[in-house]
Amino acid sequence: MARHPECSVRRARTRAGLRIAGPALVVAAACALAACTAVGPIGPADPEQTATGSPTATSSAAPPPSAPALLPDSSAAENLPFFSSIVDQVWATENRAAGRAYIDALVEGGFDKAAMEVTHDTSTVGNPAESIQFAVRWQDECLVGQVGPATGEPYTVVVPVLAEGTCLVGDTRPIDW
Repeated sequence: MARHPECSVRRARTRAGLRIAGPALVVAAACALAACTAVGPIGPADPEQTATGSPTATSSAAPPPSAPALLPDSSAAENLPFFSSIVDQVWATENRAAGRAYIDALVEGGFDKAAMEVTHDTSTVGNPAESIQFAVRWQDECLVGQVGPATGEPYTVVVPVLAEGTCLVGDTRPIDW
């Protein structure tokens, strides 16, 4: 089944689309129309479905989807699901507002620490940051995550490397641990 070129990136972070519902719904509809999903065409998934719409018992079940994994020889977009899964795991802990927790988890997942950036956890006057960003440079692109009270749910995206060769704009902290 052919995939629409925007589906892999857009489907990776459905939650982010909730904040910009109009464009996200348009992209989701385009993805559905372009057969982005692995579900297949509209209709019964089980050809042995009865006339009442109840599925019949079958002995073979579809295997569960595999967990995302680091794909070292693949693009940033193909690694976004794995990056996002790590971000979601850290977000679910009490360390959700600590940039170091995201960096450490990404390193544990196999991402290169030397290719990472992270913003400060506190403001210049010492208050907790409203959001923090962290990034991993991946070839000529960046896997970027943003979390914090101002973002609601975690947000992840793939963006091009900046002209300066970095992923994040502004003041970042050294990753010296």
